[in-house]
Amino acid sequence: MTAPTNPLLDTLSLPRFADLAPAQIAPALDEAIARHEAMVEALTTARPTDFAGAWLPYERANTEIGAIWSAVSHLHGVADTPELRAAYAEGQRRLVENDMKVGQNRDLYEVFVALSVSPAFATLPEADRVAVEHAIRDFTLSGVALEPEARDRFSAISVELSGLSNEFGSAVLDATDAWSELVTDEADLAGISDADKAMFADAAKAKGQAGWLVTLQQPSVNAVLTFAENRDLRARMYRAFATRASDQGPNAGEFDNSGRIARILELRHEGAKLLGFADPVAWSLETKMAPNGAEVIAFLRDLARRAKPAAERDLAELKTFAAEHLGIADFEPWDAGFVSNRLRQDRYAVDAQVVKAYFPVERVMEGWQTLMERLFGIKLVERDDVSLYHDDARFFDVVDESGAVFAGLYLDLHARTGKRGGAWMAQARPRLQDGNTIAVPVAYLVCNFAPDGGETPSLLSHNDVTTLLHETGHCIHLLFTKVNRPSIAGTNGFEWDAIELPSQLMEDFAWDKDVLTGMSGHYKTGETLPADLFERMVKARHFQAGMFILRQVEFALFDLLLHLGTMGSDPIEVIEAVRDEVAVIRPPEWHRFPHAFSHIFAGGYASGYYSYLYAELLAADGFEAFAEAGLVDRATGDRFREEVLARGATRPAADSFRAFRGRDPEPTAMLIRHGLQ
Repeated sequence: MTAPTNPLLDTLSLPRFADLAPAQIAPALDEAIARHEAMVEALTTARPTDFAGAWLPYERANTEIGAIWSAVSHLHGVADTPELRAAYAEGQRRLVENDMKVGQNRDLYEVFVALSVSPAFATLPEADRVAVEHAIRDFTLSGVALEPEARDRFSAISVELSGLSNEFGSAVLDATDAWSELVTDEADLAGISDADKAMFADAAKAKGQAGWLVTLQQPSVNAVLTFAENRDLRARMYRAFATRASDQGPNAGEFDNSGRIARILELRHEGAKLLGFADPVAWSLETKMAPNGAEVIAFLRDLARRAKPAAERDLAELKTFAAEHLGIADFEPWDAGFVSNRLRQDRYAVDAQVVKAYFPVERVMEGWQTLMERLFGIKLVERDDVSLYHDDARFFDVVDESGAVFAGLYLDLHARTGKRGGAWMAQARPRLQDGNTIAVPVAYLVCNFAPDGGETPSLLSHNDVTTLLHETGHCIHLLFTKVNRPSIAGTNGFEWDAIELPSQLMEDFAWDKDVLTGMSGHYKTGETLPADLFERMVKARHFQAGMFILRQVEFALFDLLLHLGTMGSDPIEVIEAVRDEVAVIRPPEWHRFPHAFSHIFAGGYASGYYSYLYAELLAADGFEAFAEAGLVDRATGDRFREEVLARGATRPAADSFRAFRGRDPEPTAMLIRHGLQ
């Protein structure tokens, strides 16, 4: 069959990135939305009551739009341009409008309700039944039961919120790319490794400058705040990063997210009220494991209570060490990373610069593939015939022990201009088995590791290795699915406050001696990670764990309390109140953390950032199953794959955990994981 002229409409093949242009987005959506509308018209006219007639046309039309948009949104995240951004924003608006039009269509809703009460429904496979039941729930949450005026208002709110979230993320990206500082005296970079200085030199060269260019890209920020002896440089970097996209930022006013935050909160509250919820938190928890906001807040405050004594000791140690050994009598937040690294060196003889030298990215990826084979019996085979969007990107077939390709994976590991920060996984293509159409699931795995530095390869910190394994957990959740209904396969439809179970569980393999050694190889000598260095790293594992947990609690409480509205709607007042309660390090009054908190204002974690800590209860205890079996144990890997990863959202996450572990999770496992018990 001839491929469509518009590459975005070739939705059963891998995305044809090399052929994709922003001007093709609108025409592709024109066709896909028209087909979607025709599908809705046909279903609401014929009103079939069998699964094949009522559900499958709906699923096919949704899958086509999803495939188009996954390629567009991925490019928007990793290779943004002004033209793409404009086309993305308009396309996102149209898709939300279409989603609301469909989700509020009472006739279509009634077709699915009729299907769910038909005599044959109970005999359908579990996945088929759950897909329909989730859809009926989602219709309700789209306002299908509202009166016409309220339905129209809810739809308008959804469209505006989508646009604001997109604008928020773009402002953070622009503010990140807008700031840099050229260093012309190498002495000002004392303490920073040759590899990181080479990265700075390459950044300067790319802009036609001589010297070393420090930026707000994450590898640059980490290098300066952790290793730079120049305290003034650390302070300038900290302030620029902490005030991005705010009224206090280096480009104050140009990228300020203050107005967007206020409007997003206002609209979320209005939308919640229209649906009959007391607040956005209750609305958010309707599709999560946690029963109510009060229970989550109690969980977070209990965790803070347990962690705070350790965090206070952590901070006291930092201040004492800074004063006695580094000549820093007035300890400030921009000193924290630098002093922490020096204290870790002094106490455990663990130098982060030394550790990084053992983890060149290619050696890490070789060890990563070995882990995947040992744990799950899979291999990753790189292909050179797949259309890619950047030289950093690579594509792999995921192959089982029989040699069959059952999934695909894009890797994009390095930071660069036009790529949003952080690390994430996203679906490129779902698993499909629909008549003669059979397609394997495909995922994107994206990180922001340091790029190659001239003659020095990209070197990963141990935290980078942990991040890679974290995102791998999300990817295998999609890639290992055996569910043929895309809306509930893999990560789709999975309760958001359990979504971090596979990812956080996989993180702990970064602390297994054999695994970590297998990922290592000094970039100069090829020597693997020395056993004594690994042992020192293990001893330092829980270094400042109390401060780490309190920081996560701070973010999660801020998210919930801001959306509850009980402390008002000013994000700065709320974050300061939360810090009064749980923080041990207080940022300066000009700090503007909320203005770049993309997780809750431009991502999927609104009223749900607590999910990282909530899911860690499952992940910590789940990893104990591997520890009890000798860690990299194939039988345990297969059981985890079968009972959790392969099942998707066909049953509640708590049931999948119990099927894997044989019981409910033990909460103490999480405290043990952080060395707090």
